[in-house]
Amino acid sequence: MNPLTSFLVFAFVAAALAVGYFVNPYAGIALFACAVLTASSLKMANVWQKFVILRLGKLQSVRGAGLFAIIPVLDTVIAIIDERIQTTAFNAESALTKDTVPVNVDAIIFWHVHDAEKAALAITNYREAIDRVAQTSLREMIGSSVLATLLSDRKEADAQLKDEIAQKTAPWGISVSSVEIRDVAIPVALQDAMSRQAQAEREKQARVILGSAEAAIAGTFVAAADTYAGHPMALQLRAMNIIYETTKERGATILMPSSMVDSLNPPSAAMLALALAGNDALKPNGALKPVEPPGASGGEPALRAPA
Repeated sequence: MNPLTSFLVFAFVAAALAVGYFVNPYAGIALFACAVLTASSLKMANVWQKFVILRLGKLQSVRGAGLFAIIPVLDTVIAIIDERIQTTAFNAESALTKDTVPVNVDAIIFWHVHDAEKAALAITNYREAIDRVAQTSLREMIGSSVLATLLSDRKEADAQLKDEIAQKTAPWGISVSSVEIRDVAIPVALQDAMSRQAQAEREKQARVILGSAEAAIAGTFVAAADTYAGHPMALQLRAMNIIYETTKERGATILMPSSMVDSLNPPSAAMLALALAGNDALKPNGALKPVEPPGASGGEPALRAPA
């Protein structure tokens, strides 16, 4: 009973009691009858409600927002339909996917009644029917999808569910706004297997990237070798730069063979060898000959070096 009807009924009852006690009992009874008539005939619908009214078993009207009256006994309000957007949560437990994997799926559907007459007359309980249809459609969708698609492309699954449920509920005057899958749960053993598979895929991808990098580096080295082959001085400068970069750290001791030092300056080494050969200071095997200093009669021999 709406507030206005309650107020009028209370006023009639109070007046009936007062008139019946102080004035005339029959007048009080008449006022009491008016209170009963008001309570059974005066109705008020909110802006989101629709009242479906039957008169002698036939559809009389569908009343919307506002105050209206019906004929008691002849008219009957069989349903009050709420046309606001409703939500219904549903799920499917241990449903098998197309690749025979059991999953538990939770989803939610947003819907509203667009035709109050059909919702009241075409089906007994449209709320329960929506829940059953949603569960059935969810299981059908799971059975026609593989697990990878169900996990990776939920938007497509949502759209498929929305179309299927909307097609089934349209004759009842119900529109489906959207369907959203909230969670897809898979067995723990399968989770471990999928985790290992994902790790193997990542390792494979890392090795492919590493191989590509090695190939690129090898190509760069080949190009650098071709450049150094035609420019020996560039190779010497590069070697000297490497030595400089190595000795930049303080407290570091670098040991280099003499052959490496000679290779850094081939022209100077060649000139030194020619000078030594011209002074006859080399043995046949390439070593320096020991010579005695002038005026010395004994002692350790000394090495003769070019002037």
